[in-house]
Formats: sequence, structure tokens, C-alpha cells
Amino acid sequence: MSVLVFTENWDGKFKKLSFELISYANEIAKKLNTSVTALSIGKVEEEELKKLGNYGADKIISANDDRLKGLNNQAYTSIINQAVAKESATLIIFANNSTGKAVAPRLSAKLKAGLVSAVIALPSNLEPFTITKKVYSAKAFANIIIKTPVRIITLFQNSFGIIESPVNATIENFKPELKDSDLKTEIVEVSKHAGKLLLTDAEIVVSGGRGMKGPENWGTIEELATLLGAATACSRPVSDEGWRPHEEHTGQTGKVIAPNLYIACGISGAIQHLAGISSSKCIVAINKDKDAPIFEAADYGIIGDVMKVLPDLINAVKELKASA
Repeated sequence: MSVLVFTENWDGKFKKLSFELISYANEIAKKLNTSVTALSIGKVEEEELKKLGNYGADKIISANDDRLKGLNNQAYTSIINQAVAKESATLIIFANNSTGKAVAPRLSAKLKAGLVSAVIALPSNLEPFTITKKVYSAKAFANIIIKTPVRIITLFQNSFGIIESPVNATIENFKPELKDSDLKTEIVEVSKHAGKLLLTDAEIVVSGGRGMKGPENWGTIEELATLLGAATACSRPVSDEGWRPHEEHTGQTGKVIAPNLYIACGISGAIQHLAGISSSKCIVAINKDKDAPIFEAADYGIIGDVMKVLPDLINAVKELKASA
């Protein structure tokens, strides 16, 4: 019996998200008095695989197949299902990202296993297995009991953190059996986002709303983001107006993110927007309306015209970086 973690890689490299999953799984494994097995699909070099051991993975199984260069939901589900049987895993952990959302429900149906998505904490109880997630647009918490023998959860990004717990992990090559039916989806072309930091990967996000008054004023948002090594985002009205691309839209109907720092510039803070950014570790709001709802969610607030505050903030950051 073990805890099985699906660790996604990007071009053969693991990101912070994978290390957070292993850290989380390791803490649960301690409670269950069992071990952590990490599953990697695709070509990843041994030195990169060993990094998972730094966060508590006792065993790493690597499924390397040339036919798996891109995400294939059906094939991934088949591989993970075979890994579950091989390791006698009773708890399977995914990230609550696009891959986890695509594969975890398929695996749940195949294993007849209870699934809870977007969990934010360690289990509050093991018998019965009780796990917590946010509900009602992050306005409340739900404690959910999984009664099935095999359980599947997806962890909300940046909700647990990274904990180093080095172990001497063993690495094992895994050769799952794949049927032609598992590979009936053909990936013809892959277009990769390049040139700037992805919202879902960013630890700092600088976001703008209608208070920016127009796309011509976005230079200050981008300059501050560059100085801070941050990604840029926007509210839905901004993307609807065409000021910014829809891929930057954060909120209930856009991207749900949880960076360490979220800077909201000229965003009023409608409930739909707050639902997408409420899990941020720290929220800084800049708005001239002292009654704007964003201030209720903010850890720090600046009441003022964003067009005047942003240049001052940029200068302050430049001075701080120059003196460092």
C-alpha cells in the first residue's frame, strides 16, 4: 500500500508544482504509515527524477514511451491505472491543473474511486478519510468524506507549500501495456506559450482592471511585472473589451490562481473576480474608491488613483533593487 503521486513534467523538467505535490503526499504518508511513490510519464533524465526524492518520494517509477510526447488523456489514465495496481496504491494525488482535471475523473470512473478536487489541506481525519476544499466561490469550506477503498484527490496549487525531506529514492523503469485504443487520439501539432511567464506558474501577478482606463496605459502594469519577475493578468471586463488577451483573464470564468503575491490595479473586486484570486497568499489592492469590494479581500490597500500610484510604486521598486 502506498500513496501514488502523478508528477507532471514540462519538456523533461519538473516545476515547483510537482515538488509541492510530493511534499503534500509525504505528510499524508506519514499519517498513514506508508510510503510515497512518484509516477513520471515521458522522457525525464535520471538526475531530474532524483529531485523528487528531495521532497519525500521513496520510489520513482518512470514510464518513458516515444508515443507519449504530449498529453493523451486516455493513455495517461491507462498508465496510471496500471501503476495503481502495481503499487497497491489506495490514495492517488494529482495537481488541480488542466492535466489533473482531465485525467483524475477518468481514473475515478475506471477505479470506482471517490474523487475530491481542489483540496487545500491535509486530511482532517483518516477514519473516515475527510478532506477540505473551498466551495461557493471560496466563501465557505466543505469537509468531504471519501468512503471508497481507493481515493483520488487533486491539490489546489500553492495551497500547501514545499517541504524538503530528502530520502534515498529508488528509480524504476515502468513499461505499461498500451493498447491501440489508448492511443487513438493523434496529436498533430503542439503550440507552446512562450515569451512570458505563465499565470499558473507565477508566484507574483500584477493585474489590471477598468481603472487602467485603456490598453494604452498597460505599459506601467508590464513594467512593474518585469521588475518583480511577475506575470500579468486582468479582470474579465478588460479582456471582454479586447484590451488584453483572454488568457490573462483571472476570475471564476477565467483562470483560478494562487500566487504568493497578487497586485490588483484599478480592479473593483466583483465576487466573480475574487473567486479566482482569493487563494493568493497576499493581495495588494490599488483603487481610488475606498469602498471598492477588493479592499475586503486585500491584505494591504492603497487608496488612490492607480495612474499616479503605479509610477511611484515602480520608482520605489527600482530604488530598492538599485540599493540591494
